[in-house]
Amino acid sequence: MARLSVGTSVGEVLGYIASGEARTRGALTRRTGLSRATMSERLEVLFRAGLIREGELAKPSGGRPSRVLALDTGRYAVLAADVGEDHVRVLLTDLTGAVVAERLGSMPVSAGAPAVLGWVTATGLELLADTGRAPDDLLGVGLSVPALVDHARGRVTSPSVMEGWDGHDIEKLVRARLDVPTVVENDVNALGYAEHLRDWRSYDDVLYVKAGTGIGSAVISSGTLFRGAQGAAGDIGHVRLRPDDGPLCRCGATGCVESLAAGWSIVRDLRAAGFDVSTTRDAMDLVQAGTPEAVNLLRAAGRTLGRAIAYAVSMLNPSVVVVGGRLTGQHLLTGVRESVYSYSSPLATNDLQVVEGRADERSGATGAALLAVARALEPDAVNGRLRFLAESA
Repeated sequence: MARLSVGTSVGEVLGYIASGEARTRGALTRRTGLSRATMSERLEVLFRAGLIREGELAKPSGGRPSRVLALDTGRYAVLAADVGEDHVRVLLTDLTGAVVAERLGSMPVSAGAPAVLGWVTATGLELLADTGRAPDDLLGVGLSVPALVDHARGRVTSPSVMEGWDGHDIEKLVRARLDVPTVVENDVNALGYAEHLRDWRSYDDVLYVKAGTGIGSAVISSGTLFRGAQGAAGDIGHVRLRPDDGPLCRCGATGCVESLAAGWSIVRDLRAAGFDVSTTRDAMDLVQAGTPEAVNLLRAAGRTLGRAIAYAVSMLNPSVVVVGGRLTGQHLLTGVRESVYSYSSPLATNDLQVVEGRADERSGATGAALLAVARALEPDAVNGRLRFLAESA
């Protein structure tokens, strides 16, 4: 590869192409203010790196037609892993999130960060080899984990089910084997990001709520995943609706949304009523069978969850509320909608849609992959990769 100057403008050029802000040579020249010669130099670097390609002719508004520039989505791959309580799903995807290869392992999260991440990185290298790719073809890594994440430090916080992960720099552990940009994300944020890009891309403001054994949410604001100052944005499950007389929550507080509406609290109430259940799946089996006590508890959970969502709707004013997770279905959504439209401000609900999520078993890992792509295509990351390629040539 030619040893060219690869200042920030190279990464910015790729950003304009990837976002669709400028997709022809002329548009890029106008957008950046670079000369045609300098722009050609920058684009040549991106072509040689395999990051962009030229496609069909653009329809001209005047003057000569020019070819459309786009990401070369098949040249590089991204590794993504969805770490669950008792399994890890690993995907190798292209830059659009389409799955190239997949592996499902039974390793529990309790095995600890070094063991789990060692398996993920080793599996990633195997998938690369199985698909005829080299480690240098990997553009980034995305990890979805069942805990809040401190993004500044690359570590999980309030680990809950992630015992043995405290104090570990997750990004550092991954990059010891795979030295590429790495994103560590809360599992609900990863799910919400995937739902947004796949099904609700035309909406800039989306609230995703996962209602399962626990409850959490992801906030998409102005088209971007909003994490908050400490990464704690969206922790709707621990909003305290009944702090004075509510039941004890798993977090140690009283009256949290989870203690009133999560899968584990429904299991608790069913057991108190004499039913032999131990998991959220057991409770939902009773709902599917039409058991009145289970159906009534789920509807009540929907109304309670809907109150918490209503407060978020009034604060965030999303266009769409997407409710996913194991509890989702007609009974839960009916209760959620009832409360959202009753308790939210009228202006916030004028055109609001409250819909059922469409996530599948791959969505968490897919969201992590798409977040990894976004990180890898940031100007600084692109410039760093181009410097590496230039030095290796």
